[in-house]
Amino acid sequence: MISTTTIDKTAKTWSWRGFPITYQQSGDRGPAVVLVHGFGASWGHWRKNLPVLGQDYRCYAIDLIGFGGSAKPIPGEEIAYTFETWSQLVADFCREVVGSVAFLIGNSIGCVVAMQTAVDHPEIVQGVAAINCSLRLLHDSKRAELPWFRSFGASLMQKLLAKRAIGNLFFKQIAKPQVVKKILLQAYRRPEAVTDELIEILMTPAMDEGAADVFCAFTRYSQGALPEELLPNLNCPTILLWGTEDPWEPVEMGQELAKFSTVDEFIALEGLGHCPQDEAPEIVNPILKKWIDSVDQSL
Repeated sequence: MISTTTIDKTAKTWSWRGFPITYQQSGDRGPAVVLVHGFGASWGHWRKNLPVLGQDYRCYAIDLIGFGGSAKPIPGEEIAYTFETWSQLVADFCREVVGSVAFLIGNSIGCVVAMQTAVDHPEIVQGVAAINCSLRLLHDSKRAELPWFRSFGASLMQKLLAKRAIGNLFFKQIAKPQVVKKILLQAYRRPEAVTDELIEILMTPAMDEGAADVFCAFTRYSQGALPEELLPNLNCPTILLWGTEDPWEPVEMGQELAKFSTVDEFIALEGLGHCPQDEAPEIVNPILKKWIDSVDQSL
């Protein structure tokens, strides 16, 4: 595997609707691949995948607006943090920066972004690979399926976070290295993968002005499309990868998504957690390369 040090840590910048969007790139030949991170993450979460995929493809990792080094405009005033917004961002990125159709690979909410992009802009998406897709269990339409205390607690928390002072205070309690490490050790099954570098990648953007507002806005976002609503409408090759020990997105529910006819393959990643691409890149990277080559050669 290529060392992560081969990736320049100084991100590139692209202007979208007047807002700076950061991204990183590796490779200058082959089909295009765009990596889309999950909630609270950034392009750095793909640092173990970007240089490896860049050996054979034009590989990009983007910071969604509101996250990483990208702009964090005021929610509801300057921008709406929705999957439709991020879908348009990714599609425009493919057109203006990548300059071609692209494979979209997402993790967590990044999977929903990739699917939404493929539905809204099918002409720009060559294929979708979803790694531990967010099931959006706190979505309005799913509240009735939750135990009453969880539904009530989630609703109460969202109302409290709508109050800016409370939201900022809550975010300050979460955005601490020791808290972030504890959360990561829940999400990962290989504790050795929870490094100081990873914590720094997640902590640095949290210090930006506006980060707390974005965090609270997305925590309150219980609308928009669900993966089970998007998947039936995909018309591009699609695979699902799933860490079987994910504590947040149960693999059994992921296997239900695999029943849609538009899903070509479900790959269980035994013993891995919510972010397999970072936890076990030596397992995930070859799977992604095999899939990309297979789809590209079939077109």
